[in-house]
This record gives sequence, structure tokens and C-alpha cells, in this order.
Amino acid sequence: MELCSLHPFTSNDYPLLIDWITTDTLNYQWSGPQFTFPLTHRQLTDHYRNQAAQPFLFHVNGRKVGFVELVRVDNDTLRICRVFIHPDFQGQGFAFRMLKRLIALATSENERSDITLSVFSHNRSAIHCYQKLGFVRTDIVRNTKFVEGRYWDLWLMSLKRTS
Repeated sequence: MELCSLHPFTSNDYPLLIDWITTDTLNYQWSGPQFTFPLTHRQLTDHYRNQAAQPFLFHVNGRKVGFVELVRVDNDTLRICRVFIHPDFQGQGFAFRMLKRLIALATSENERSDITLSVFSHNRSAIHCYQKLGFVRTDIVRNTKFVEGRYWDLWLMSLKRTS
């Protein structure tokens, strides 16, 4: 039986995340325009000082395997941002388990809030994961970024909460 849990991400964890984000393309896929590559301690410090983001590390059997943020957008909306599973652990269902725990945490404190996220349309495994969790595409933003010879479209997705 795997023991999976979310833990607060602190400045002591910055080097781990910096090591995980290894290319400019990966950085943009993970953070959009929020961070520039290479990711630095200063960028993370500035981001968490100025954002209403709650960052988490996802642990499985004591190993740090993933990262995610939860952001309060307004009174009715929470946003999942910067979802990342370390490459050594991708394809094993950890993103689904991490997000399921994050959604449970978010809805236990904000039961009427909608939960939104954005994902690039070519990231099919992430889209499949989000759809399994109940997210639906609400919009698409075309040609948001030109990367490695092609434009990336951005899907906007939402998990509607009932009152």
C-alpha cells in the first residue's frame, strides 16, 4: 500500500524544484510566462511573496514525486497551477492521486468554489488525467506561444462544484 500525501512547499524545497525544471520548454509548459528559465531561488521567493498561491509537494512513501499550486482567484474560484510530476514517476498515476488529494483539500474548506486550470492542448496525458477527475474544457485560447516551430493552444478547464 502506497502512502501518498501533500506537504507544504517551503523555501527549503526550492533547490528540488529548480533541479526538476531542466529546459526552457519544460519551464514554459510547467509555468507558462510566470517564470523564466533557468528557474531560480529569487524567482520562487518573489512569486510566493506576491501571490496568494499555496504550493505543495506530493510525497509517495516518503519520496518527493510531484509539485502543485492552489490559488484563490476570487470568492467563488480556486485555480490549480503548475502541476508537475518528476519524470522518474510519470505515467504511474501519481498526478491523478496528487490532484485528487488537492481537490479534496480544496473542497473541504471551499465546498462551493469552482476549480479551474489551464493546460496546453498537446499535453494529452495531462488532459486525460484532468478529464478523469471531472474537469471539462470550457474554452480554448489559440496560438498562445510559439515553441520549437509550432504554436501552442491553451485549454481552459473547470470542475464545477455544486451548492
